[in-house]
Amino acid sequence: MFKKELTKENLFAKRLKIGLYISLGFAGLILAFLFYLSRDLPSLEELERFDPDVVTRIMSKDGEVIQELFTTKRVLVKFNDIPQHVKDALVSTEDQRFYSHWGMNPFRTVLQLANNIITGRTYGASTLTQQLARNLYNQIGFRKTYTRKLRELITAIQIERTYTKQEILSMYLNTVYFGHGLYGIQSAAHRYFGKDAKDLTIDEGALLVGILRSPAVYSPLNYPDRAERVRNVVIQNMYREGFLGPVERNYYRGKPIVTAETEVTGQRDLAPYFGEYVRQIMEQWDDRLGVDLYRDGLTIKTSLDARLQRIATRVVRQQLERLQSNVTQRLLSPDTTELHNLLKGTGFSVDSVRLMLMDSIPVAPKLRNKLLVQAQLVALDVETGHIRAMVGGRNFKESKWNRSTQARRQPGSSFKIFLYTTAIDNGYPVTTELLNQPVVIHMNDTLDWRPKNYDESTGGLTTLREALRRSLNLVSVRLIQELVKPSAVVEYAHRLGISTPLRAFDALALGTETVIPIEMAAAYAAYPRLGVWKEPVGLLNVLDRYGSVIKTFPQEQKEVLGRGTAYIMTSLLQTVGERGTGQSARTIYRFKVPYAGKTGTTQSFTDAWFVGFTTKLSVAVWVGMDDPQVSLGNRQSGAVAALPIWARFMKAAYDSLGWVGEEFTVPQDDVVFSNICSETHDLATTYCPTVREVFLPGTEPKKYCNRHNSTAPVRNVEF
Repeated sequence: MFKKELTKENLFAKRLKIGLYISLGFAGLILAFLFYLSRDLPSLEELERFDPDVVTRIMSKDGEVIQELFTTKRVLVKFNDIPQHVKDALVSTEDQRFYSHWGMNPFRTVLQLANNIITGRTYGASTLTQQLARNLYNQIGFRKTYTRKLRELITAIQIERTYTKQEILSMYLNTVYFGHGLYGIQSAAHRYFGKDAKDLTIDEGALLVGILRSPAVYSPLNYPDRAERVRNVVIQNMYREGFLGPVERNYYRGKPIVTAETEVTGQRDLAPYFGEYVRQIMEQWDDRLGVDLYRDGLTIKTSLDARLQRIATRVVRQQLERLQSNVTQRLLSPDTTELHNLLKGTGFSVDSVRLMLMDSIPVAPKLRNKLLVQAQLVALDVETGHIRAMVGGRNFKESKWNRSTQARRQPGSSFKIFLYTTAIDNGYPVTTELLNQPVVIHMNDTLDWRPKNYDESTGGLTTLREALRRSLNLVSVRLIQELVKPSAVVEYAHRLGISTPLRAFDALALGTETVIPIEMAAAYAAYPRLGVWKEPVGLLNVLDRYGSVIKTFPQEQKEVLGRGTAYIMTSLLQTVGERGTGQSARTIYRFKVPYAGKTGTTQSFTDAWFVGFTTKLSVAVWVGMDDPQVSLGNRQSGAVAALPIWARFMKAAYDSLGWVGEEFTVPQDDVVFSNICSETHDLATTYCPTVREVFLPGTEPKKYCNRHNSTAPVRNVEF
């Protein structure tokens, strides 16, 4: 008996030992398997560097979004800016034990893993932390397998050991998908409700949490009824978990769903041409900066002033409506000769196009450049050279061509500033006289051009000041033929920032070569700066997603004119504005601030310009058709077609921003003022009609007038 029991004890011990070995072996296998799984786990450092695709924003100087660039619509937001009620809605709906578990719900996780193995499919994670781990794995690119679920579980536990619950919730809400290409709570809040995540109401937050179940099914934009039902489920969950009281529950469940009427195109209406201008520049820099313009969540700070931009857009649109109406009426006139000439080679008949115009049917794209009036406005800050406003055309969606920075158009008489600057800087005073008589320009061996003044007038000897005031073409041509060389005018134009090729011939005096509008605005801005040219700048700096500056854009500037020459030219251009071709800014549009500028009109009225400046802004306006062979219409000069845009913009800018007009700075040591006889231009005597004129030192008159005596009437003349 004793022997039998001893045998049983030995057998039990033996079996126990075998079982222990098996258990240890099984545990060893599990540990080895876990070690195998953990070998290529993403580290928590990778999680801290979690680098999802984030929207890049182009911002105005006053903090408005101009344009968004992205492949995935995601904007990161700090966890302090996510309302607690959104986190409560998420926990009550997706993971009620979130605040008590340590990264996993053991029972649910085992069931889910078994289901994955049995079905061969991978289903969602049990806890929010596991879902966050899954998002990390998706970002890194791990294939979806059942072993990956175990890796996600290990990572979830590591996450729980490293981060607070609030940080986990915030990371989760910054990574999840909300439909319509939107990732993260901030992008969803902007798209669906037109606000920041921090401003979401309880019902709005509940809706966003609800659509996470299936964004395509519960989109409030496509299926508002479904969205309302799932929102109410989330609100009920919040009530059940104690996050809401009964009164709040009933109130928020009864609210209608109201979404923002916006489109996620990335292109805003504020300044589409300027946004595209900035984007093109940044594409030249992203490789050198080591960034992805469409994924890295950059903040691109620009010089644009949203207030001025809105004014510019409004006044350009108003003038284009008037001009387009005139062109349309002209093309609908009984005389179809012009329309017939426009349609040659297009394949369209006169009758079909007339029907389109009469019935307001959208004109075929092939005809747009022939039938639609275009315009551009670019405004530069005089002090800094920064771009404050840019309208590159009538409609960015129809035409991406930026007429402010890409178009090359004939400037007409607005180019004369370079001609007169050349003369003044080379010692010819503003009292220099030339005949206002017909001239001939030899274009080539077989072609001569006999230009005329705009008003077809002629006259006798005329001073440079008077010639520029009246924009006399005949005097300008004589100036380039008799006093300054065409090559010198080209040199001064290039010195003042004109980059386009300019032929050095006599017709240059009338602005027959092409220029770019933004370069004209920058050239004119050099005059109130007393001869300092500054490169037009739209980009200021670039910040990474964490707010650190990674690029600052330098600005070229150089002294290109003497201070005296710059001031005298400003004085001449003031005369144009006060009593010359630009005076309607004063008389009609009531712009009372000291300003200077010049109109420009090309042959056959194909281009209309006004370029002018105050001490605050230098603004270039161009109006015309994209096809330079098509006319704006008879007498549609720079003063008629372009100046109204300039004047309305300037007046609205000064009025709305509360600016006070200032006189231009006079460089006292670089100019000489003299009282001269307005007829002989010698120093005035007591009996002379007197005008006060400005000269470069050494070019002022030295002798007194001998024409007038005590019997002559005395009168004073202003220039």
